[in-house]
Amino acid sequence: MEYKIALIPGDGIGPEIVREARKVLDAVCAKFGHTFSYSEVLLGGASIDVHGIPLTEDAVDTAKGSDAVLMGSIGGDAKTSPWYQLEPDKRPEAGLLAIRKALNLFANLRPAYLYQELKEACPLKEEIIGEGFDMIIVRELTGGLYFGERKTTEENGIKTAVDTLSYNENEIRRIAVKAFDIAMKRRKKVTSVDKANVLDSSRLWRSIVEEVAEDYPEVTLEHMLVDNCAMQLVHDPAQFDVILTENMFGDILSDEASMVTGSIGMLSSASLNDTKFGLYEPSHGSAPDIAGQNKANPIATILSAAMMLRYSLDLDKEADAVEEAVQKVLADGWRTGDIMSEGCMLTGTEQMGDLIAAAV
Repeated sequence: MEYKIALIPGDGIGPEIVREARKVLDAVCAKFGHTFSYSEVLLGGASIDVHGIPLTEDAVDTAKGSDAVLMGSIGGDAKTSPWYQLEPDKRPEAGLLAIRKALNLFANLRPAYLYQELKEACPLKEEIIGEGFDMIIVRELTGGLYFGERKTTEENGIKTAVDTLSYNENEIRRIAVKAFDIAMKRRKKVTSVDKANVLDSSRLWRSIVEEVAEDYPEVTLEHMLVDNCAMQLVHDPAQFDVILTENMFGDILSDEASMVTGSIGMLSSASLNDTKFGLYEPSHGSAPDIAGQNKANPIATILSAAMMLRYSLDLDKEADAVEEAVQKVLADGWRTGDIMSEGCMLTGTEQMGDLIAAAV
């Protein structure tokens, strides 16, 4: 099969980790007889340097003409980079928000899986970790507080800022359907997270999620308030399968979930629209302090490529092969610096990519 992949290397360590993910994808092609044609797209600081803006229409058109998009990382050091002397809507992260909106990427998937080989890196007690955990957070990505009307006013010398949290039933229904569809392929449990004891938007959220649940009788649905969910993630993470939530809650909870896995450098993510199209990226940032030093962990990007194979290209066997290759390399004792532990073998970005590609 032939597929068109748009690559967004981005900023900082982005070009390094995307290069290693491409290496693994090429190994998949060699093993399974596929052909991937790649188009490189500038986004964020890399686009500012060339075009003066963080995202161009040509970049959006290239992404739309592809079967999927694989991205590295966006942004730089906010204290030293000239990118952050620009107006907020001209900074690198504005390009990321813009491409999500242009591609209608309303569903963000953030898996949080604890590899047994990395249990020592997990900050939780061993009795809490138990046999490990395997969850996925499904976050609504284009609505809510981040996209609502906002303003700052001053009256009688007193400044007031207002941000509007708004959801309609269609926005809630489509993300709920996505979560339940994913649950059907996993352990058939959805935990819908809201603040229905306070917020009208959460009460609507809860009622629409219950309507959607009626179409999935095999899936168990539970509701959980966001403050309780934050506690439960560090008290008993194994209880969760699919966590469904709105934009801001998902932003916070997915970062919390990432840290209980031991390293954010291990965590992939996907942002999907209402077709099979998606943008895939690691959950971590651009780490400009280690860019170009062969120190970055490429595993999150490689696992994001595996998600791309599974969710956008329907190549489940190929995705399994990549995930099993990562598992094998970790079991063999290879580690980048962020996940290094006693008795293991330290390796760099390029070498980790080589090892995983060979294991495919």
